[in-house]
Amino acid sequence: MSLKFGKIRSRIQHTHSDVFIDRKAGMISQAMEYSLRAMALLAQNTAEPIAVQHIAERCQVPAPYLSKLMQGLVKSGLVKSRRGVNGGFTLSRPPAEITLSDIVQAVDPIRRIERCPLGIKGHVALCPLHRKIDQAIATIDDAFRSTSLADLFQESGGVVPLCETREQLFQFAARGT
Repeated sequence: MSLKFGKIRSRIQHTHSDVFIDRKAGMISQAMEYSLRAMALLAQNTAEPIAVQHIAERCQVPAPYLSKLMQGLVKSGLVKSRRGVNGGFTLSRPPAEITLSDIVQAVDPIRRIERCPLGIKGHVALCPLHRKIDQAIATIDDAFRSTSLADLFQESGGVVPLCETREQLFQFAARGT
């Protein structure tokens, strides 16, 4: 292996972390996925606070990790928290006023590719590969900006986030869970 290839490979390995899809490339991290799940659950029941343990169970997310993510969402103003026996989390605004982009930007902002990620000096503009990747990132960003939490529950097809069926959604909403 040449020294140059070794340096590039090392740089690439250091940019990857334990994410759903590489965060450094501007895609969906585990934190982003978990936060989107939690916010979708909160959007299903806007009346009563939901405990972090219940959110964790329904969203299949480790409770300690989710607790940290929820505090970040509180700090960003997307979620309100209430302490105590009947405490938990609620959305700070109606689901129609919160976009997926709002959530993503609060947790793990999408980063566009502005210069060669490999640091190749001759690449003053993005090469065709990284230009295509950046276009894909832009498409994802646009989709998130144009989709509210409420939109997720208005799509047809009978499948809704975190539920087997649309009827199950109404059962959870009626029970306040």
